[in-house]
Amino acid sequence: MSDEILSQNQVEDLIRAMESEGSGQPKAAAPSSPAANVAPRSTLSASRFNDPKLRPMNYDFKRPERVGKELMGAMRSLHEGLGRAFNAKLSGLLRSITEVKLVSADQLTYSEFVYSLDTPTCFCVLDVKPLEGNWILDIAPTLSFAVVDRMLGGDPQPNDLPNRALTEIEHRLMARVTKLFLDGMQTTWQSVAEMEPTLRSIESNPQLVQIVPPNEVIVLICFEVTMGKNRGMMNLCIPYNSIERFSSQLSSKGWGGYSSNPATPESKQALETQLDSALVELTVTLARSKIKTGDLLSMDVGDVITTEHQIDNPLEVAIQSVPKFKATVGALKGKKAVRIRDHIDLRPKPPAAEAAKS
Repeated sequence: MSDEILSQNQVEDLIRAMESEGSGQPKAAAPSSPAANVAPRSTLSASRFNDPKLRPMNYDFKRPERVGKELMGAMRSLHEGLGRAFNAKLSGLLRSITEVKLVSADQLTYSEFVYSLDTPTCFCVLDVKPLEGNWILDIAPTLSFAVVDRMLGGDPQPNDLPNRALTEIEHRLMARVTKLFLDGMQTTWQSVAEMEPTLRSIESNPQLVQIVPPNEVIVLICFEVTMGKNRGMMNLCIPYNSIERFSSQLSSKGWGGYSSNPATPESKQALETQLDSALVELTVTLARSKIKTGDLLSMDVGDVITTEHQIDNPLEVAIQSVPKFKATVGALKGKKAVRIRDHIDLRPKPPAAEAAKS
């Protein structure tokens, strides 16, 4: 088979011939050349030129594609778990229902990231020792002021939010929120790298902070935080040069959506703290009885319904419609009350034959 390569003029002649064929015009005769007898390897078909994967594309040297698709997929799966962990901690801190959702994981240059942010904003510079360089956690102003207002006892769904830089007191309050995020980030990344992230400073103007050169590639992880009717973005900026040595390790792990790490005492305590303030429905059943529909319709004020429940038998106390306790009826400070006497064992009892054998 011949390995002859078509020249630029021959390629252009073939393209013009195919364009005229597609428009219905008579096909122009190709100029005679030694390329007329080349093997099928040198023949260019119209389907190949119409394939988007084979078309030439512009390459922007200011935005090089350094991060592979496998690594971006691993970063997305890794930080989905971070979003869920941070959501649980933030909800417990604010005593309010919140939702943290991973929106995107993308790569861009540091200058593009900085100029896309609002000014002023909550621009947190992070130290991620022993990794080199700094990371950035940007919290949108609409979200930061809503969080501060809630931490100071304000409305869970504030309407009027200021448009200014955070004060020193508000910086300290947002540092508590950032600390929760860093704790979750340390737990998420511990299987990849043992890091100790700390908050270095909080700035208002992102354009005054330069952690890497403007054209340096960064990985941007975007979270959307919803609190009532207010929502805002949290952007985690990770310079690629700080995690480049872990790229092969991240790509080969095949991250799942859920973490397999066991529960820590801190996570258990946070869950118990949230459950302590949860409201549950308590129901006390005085008695049960059955009557006919006709008797029910003919009842009047003062009628008495007889039941088979003895006065000295314990009452059933149910939590969320699940029987839990036995109690006796009484009064406390002039109000009707019940006293818990015993627990109700809901465990299945063994059959009589097995109980006899034991």
